Amino acid sequence: MRRKDNQLMVITHLTQLSTFVIGFGSLIIPLILWASNKNDVDEMDQQGKEIINFQISMIIYAIISIPLIFAFGLGLLTLIAVGILSFVMPIVNAIKVSNGQEPSYPLSIQILS
Repeated sequence: MRRKDNQLMVITHLTQLSTFVIGFGSLIIPLILWASNKNDVDEMDQQGKEIINFQISMIIYAIISIPLIFAFGLGLLTLIAVGILSFVMPIVNAIKVSNGQEPSYPLSIQILS
């Protein structure tokens, strides 16, 4: 039987911020929470996939921006934008989930569907 657990959903969104505290984990911790709860918690499968897609997308954008720093200098702006999005969007979406709204992550590449 599936259960609704908004608190776990909020925590799952906020675990993406672990990178800013411990230097890694923005993909690993939500991946573990999603994999272990996707069959038990309502909306965990769908939102977990969105979180994973967003984190993989941010990693890809960061990797692409590094050579652009040396080539054009534009990579620095991209890297700053990735950092801001990686910090702001988990907080915004945790608030949305706690208020019963649908979270959304911009610029996510749909790797998991």
